Amino acid sequence: MPIADHATFSRMLARAQEDRFAYPAINVTSLTTANAVLRGLAESKSDGIIQISTGGAAFASGSSVKDMALGAISIAEHVHRLAARYPVYIALGTDHCTAQNLDKFVMPLVDETERRRAAGLPNLFTTHMFDGSVLPLKENLDIAVKLLERFQKADLFLEIEVGVVGGEEDGIKASGAAKLYTTPDDTLEVARRLNPVGRGYLLAATFGNVHGVYAPGHVKLQPSILKACQEEVIANFGAPARFNLVFHGGSGSSVEDIHAAIDYGVVKMNVDTDTQYIFTRAIAGHLFRNYDGALKVDGNVGDKKVYDPRVYMTLAEESMAEEVKSIVTRLRAAGRTIFQ
Repeated sequence: MPIADHATFSRMLARAQEDRFAYPAINVTSLTTANAVLRGLAESKSDGIIQISTGGAAFASGSSVKDMALGAISIAEHVHRLAARYPVYIALGTDHCTAQNLDKFVMPLVDETERRRAAGLPNLFTTHMFDGSVLPLKENLDIAVKLLERFQKADLFLEIEVGVVGGEEDGIKASGAAKLYTTPDDTLEVARRLNPVGRGYLLAATFGNVHGVYAPGHVKLQPSILKACQEEVIANFGAPARFNLVFHGGSGSSVEDIHAAIDYGVVKMNVDTDTQYIFTRAIAGHLFRNYDGALKVDGNVGDKKVYDPRVYMTLAEESMAEEVKSIVTRLRAAGRTIFQ
């Protein structure tokens, strides 16, 4: 199917809220990792989201170019072509763009979508994230309002974050003094500022979540924070103001915490660390099992059937696709595609 447009993505989010499941949003860095996500979602009969971060996009453009907008466009165009071969809906998004990178990453992609629309072509992306969580709330929302005003005209969804996700992703590391828990007052201000502009946004509210995987007991998630935030906004603005929430830093979280977060309104969970590890583990396993054939040992030239990158990259793709299927199951999304 074509990439999910604004209307289709709206239907996807409404279905997730109603039936209490969430879509996996998997970060990719290459054609191979994108193919793995497409395969995993299709085999799960689940719609989902393919995401590209600033670092992933820069990597995709090549180590000598490092143009994050160009890399994101390249992956997105590939996914547009390949998604048409799969019987599920795929939304395309960008992840964690801070204020200093907006003009280098998100805004060129919005420009590209606007050029495509003027030419009668579908949007390049479905949704973009602005991460202003390290800014004072007013400044964060001042920028978000301007973005949402422009996004509304181009049928783009906006994702914002209030409160800081701990840990580190793409070289962005949370301060030890960061505010890791969003408050009901924070979310009331989000609704007050953004809802008059439009409801085409998602909110990443933080409840102790951390990027990366940590030993059991080191991450103290409090999904009840999401419940309190939803109740406060509904009490003040009515049931239609209920947020579409995003769970960042979900790698390594317990199924119980994931399901609690979904019950309180999470419709999208970002995944990066888990799939990175599974992808690399498959390659490492192949090279360890076939050490002599993969490397020139004592003057020998190895075995092309072993060191051909297509061999181990296919294994990595298959392994990552299986991990995507496992994530879909944990999010209660298996078999829930709205594709007919």
